[in-house]
Amino acid sequence: MLNTTPSTSIYAPPLQRPVAIAPLVHVPAGRSSAKFRSAPTTKAACADCAMRRVCMSSELEGPDLARFEDLARTTRQIKAGAHLYRSGDESLSLYAVRSGFIKTSTVTDDGREQVTGFHMLGEIIGLDMIGGGIYANAAIALEDSNVCEISLSALEKLSHDVPMLQRKLYNMIGARFRHEREALLLLGTMRAEDRVASFLLNIGQRYASRGFSQVRFVLRMSRAEIGSYLGLRLETVSRLFSKFQTEGLLRVDNRFVEILDPEGLKVVIGRSVH
Repeated sequence: MLNTTPSTSIYAPPLQRPVAIAPLVHVPAGRSSAKFRSAPTTKAACADCAMRRVCMSSELEGPDLARFEDLARTTRQIKAGAHLYRSGDESLSLYAVRSGFIKTSTVTDDGREQVTGFHMLGEIIGLDMIGGGIYANAAIALEDSNVCEISLSALEKLSHDVPMLQRKLYNMIGARFRHEREALLLLGTMRAEDRVASFLLNIGQRYASRGFSQVRFVLRMSRAEIGSYLGLRLETVSRLFSKFQTEGLLRVDNRFVEILDPEGLKVVIGRSVH
């Protein structure tokens, strides 16, 4: 099952001393590296952020947190349907979702949009540009959203002095690789109904880790976008939502979903896994 929520269970053992990390990105000189360079920004108040416990600064306290706040800025609001960045944009920044919901996507060889992820409060996006300084995917707001922009160059310098921040970044990169492997497994081995059931349970788990209901939530993405992410047709996704509702597993009202029988959804997945 997909799981994109950062978890303390994947943290590496504590380091005994600060370890320098290699430069993460290189952006050619003279090229723009900030999508919102001219946009008004405000200093991020990480200590007061409701999503801090699931974000990059979760383990920082005191002076270390203050230093992190100095390198994280809250950008202007991104309107629903607008791009945070586009595929091919050069940048030196990661972004943490402060409010709202953002999808990432790429364009296939035949010109179709392929959704690669859905990102909610506290999640980091832009990791695909680490190592090359160019975003491989586009990021688009599914609703009015705010993000905190985090400078990679400043993050690299701070990581020299704060090893737990370095570990958090490495863990996030590792989690991204695991997520991609799990997504390939989901698309390669599971039936259509397994994919939809797994998706709904995963969304619920991610909401729960943020203090919201695990079984009652609003899907910010369309059925077509869910289908693109899961490798299914729109009609298939809609049919399975209706099927699950008829079987008493869900209650669906447009984009509002209530999972009535979480264990029943797990059984759906188990039928093909075992």
